Amino acid sequence: MRATIVAEIGSNWEGSLSKAKKLIRLSKKAGADAVKFQIWRAKDLYSSKHPHWKDIKKSELSFKKIKILKKYSDEIGIEFFCSAFYPEAVDFLESINVKKYKVASRTCIFKDPFSKETLREKADTKKPIIISMGMGGNKKKIKEIFSLNKTIFCYCISDYPLEFKKINWNEAIKFEGFSDHTIGITAPLIFAVMKKEKNAKHILIEKHVKLKESIGPDAESSIDTDELAQLVNHIKIIKKLKIRK
Repeated sequence: MRATIVAEIGSNWEGSLSKAKKLIRLSKKAGADAVKFQIWRAKDLYSSKHPHWKDIKKSELSFKKIKILKKYSDEIGIEFFCSAFYPEAVDFLESINVKKYKVASRTCIFKDPFSKETLREKADTKKPIIISMGMGGNKKKIKEIFSLNKTIFCYCISDYPLEFKKINWNEAIKFEGFSDHTIGITAPLIFAVMKKEKNAKHILIEKHVKLKESIGPDAESSIDTDELAQLVNHIKIIKKLKIRK
């Protein structure tokens, strides 16, 4: 069983390029296969009256910063890609040659002003697409949009943090990917064992990752880079298991 581990940085870079680079570097050291950032315009997604507006605005990634972070990721040898929330962001990401895209749960329910246009832009790239539908949506419609792309759908519930008891393991096992927002690393490890038992050829695990000192809006539902290393090492053990039936 192959396993792809994605370190979702989200807002945990807290508007600091030095923190973003540190997260990329430590995620690489921990053994993650890729780091993922989010590229959006705060005004498109949130009200300026949002209680975390200052933190949200601070975490808005400019094209210039993305280019710097992509270059740094390339230099140290870890894949860089993004959830893009508006069409121009996809065009820019194409110009710096990302290999794949993520579709966020909120995009699948057309919650934001440019959701449909952004989905079409991603589909037109013909590149692999990782999709979370933690807020619901029409899976058939999403599949139709990405009919010419290789897709990985992730089991996801959009609670931050997610209570462990809310996971429906009978549903989760049907997915190739697991986008996890529980506290700690237990849930993705259970997913890996269950998929190994089902002789899955590949799994993808996405987990929010932070620095130990992070205090931003994503911090509570994130693991630090030491825990990420533990997750990667445990997944390696699970991959080697000989499960008798």
